[in-house]
Amino acid sequence: MDRYQRVEKPREEAPIGANEIRITAQGRTRNYITYALALLQEEATDEIVIKAMGRAINKTVAIVELLKRRIAGLHQNNSIESINITDTWEPLEEGLNVLETTRHVSLITITLSKKELDTSSPGLVASSFSFFVCLINTWWGVVTCI
Repeated sequence: MDRYQRVEKPREEAPIGANEIRITAQGRTRNYITYALALLQEEATDEIVIKAMGRAINKTVAIVELLKRRIAGLHQNNSIESINITDTWEPLEEGLNVLETTRHVSLITITLSKKELDTSSPGLVASSFSFFVCLINTWWGVVTCI
């Protein structure tokens, strides 16, 4: 593909909602967690929507699991989709044809809510409550919480 260059197409992006977080592969996990915690705790938002596509899906699942550990009783609903993205490549040399390639990209949308979500949804994950296991060593008088 060194004889071709990709043609940039204008993106048709929907506006991002006030309670929506779009995760990218380049973003820092800590920043996403801090922002989500601020939305759920300080902004008094009852629900956040976390979206990602492609390589950022793994990071998104990790972020959601960390959020569920930090805030007890969150309800989760998952939605998985896929889209086809077509890229157009123009030749840099004469005599070559314009190429079009199609990529199949996965998308995930995870909704975290303090309130109960639609129970008929196939992507519903039961609410989890965080708890600590404490080990008490009476001999040494040490309490260790995991």
